[in-house]
Amino acid sequence: MGVESELLSIGELARASGLTVSALRFYDRCGVLTPTLVDPVNGYRWYTGAQVAPARLVAGLRRVGMPLAEITAALRLRQEPAQVGRLLDAHLRRLEDGLADARRELSRVRALIYSEENPMTTRIVLSRADLAAAVDAVRFAVGNDPELPVLTGVLLDVESDGLRLVATDRYRMALARTGGQVDGPPVRALLPAAAVDEFRALLGTATQTHAHLTIADGRVSVTVAGAEGGAGAEGGAEGGAGAEASSTVLPYEFTDYRRLLHRPAGAPVRQVPVDVATLRAALRANTPTVTREHEGVPLPVTVLGVDDRNGLRLVDATELAGPDRADLLVGVNGDFLLDALEAAGGPQLVLELDGPIAPLAVRRPGDDDTFSILMPIRL
Repeated sequence: MGVESELLSIGELARASGLTVSALRFYDRCGVLTPTLVDPVNGYRWYTGAQVAPARLVAGLRRVGMPLAEITAALRLRQEPAQVGRLLDAHLRRLEDGLADARRELSRVRALIYSEENPMTTRIVLSRADLAAAVDAVRFAVGNDPELPVLTGVLLDVESDGLRLVATDRYRMALARTGGQVDGPPVRALLPAAAVDEFRALLGTATQTHAHLTIADGRVSVTVAGAEGGAGAEGGAEGGAGAEASSTVLPYEFTDYRRLLHRPAGAPVRQVPVDVATLRAALRANTPTVTREHEGVPLPVTVLGVDDRNGLRLVDATELAGPDRADLLVGVNGDFLLDALEAAGGPQLVLELDGPIAPLAVRRPGDDDTFSILMPIRL
């Protein structure tokens, strides 16, 4: 009892730290906060006074919902404040993102509730050129599987200060955003691919600066002033005859795409600048590929790697099977990558490679809103 009298029981540590006894047992099983002594006869756990501060740290991180792996890392690095600070900053960003997502979703829920009694209209004035560019950036990722009709359109997600467009076929996802003047509540509408193409054709024939988008009562319409052919809706502030295209929205709930975009805190990411013309030429030439089976069908896979100068390279089957296989290799559908390059536009892009089982992101330099992600193919 002489040694035990200098130690803290699990109940005493619980009171000193703010953790419950069951939480302390859990963190012991996980190897996060292990007792100094466990009585071999009765299994009682005993802790030293020096373990109070780490236990309080764990309690604080637990209260703000930090994941177990990051709590473990923070405890291990607690003598290195800068590194722990980065973990805390990353977790705070994740909490802020979650709160922003919750606010958007609750605004949409309120709009749904109110619209049952009083149908509401949302109008947006946007740059015609920017809206056309946003459509071009996502159209390639629209699905065509009749078994998954929810993926056969483009999501129009109206925010307080603009419009986000999203499309996915499960294997890739494309997003674009354009600012605008919004009059009305936030709303989401799933526009059929055929209507997207009709809208895009209308935007391409216009000569005026702005497009007017209206979402109301299960329909979406776009009006542009100065378009060739057709007349109907007013051209808005720019005046003159305009042309309009409209469509009924698809009656499906689109996937929660925002949840898919949040990178885990502390996750590694490799940003590799690429010259689009060079990469496009390589992909269209005799690109080295490996063959993998997908849903019973042989699929040629383009394998991407990174050289010593942080440049992108294409990896052949011989290297993939060799003993000196590189650590960072990502397998993708080469045709899908070509589509993403074409849609992104611009002579220079950035590829983000998080690892062999993480999505590959294709981004424009300095543009956080318009990008696409490709699901990797297991090598």
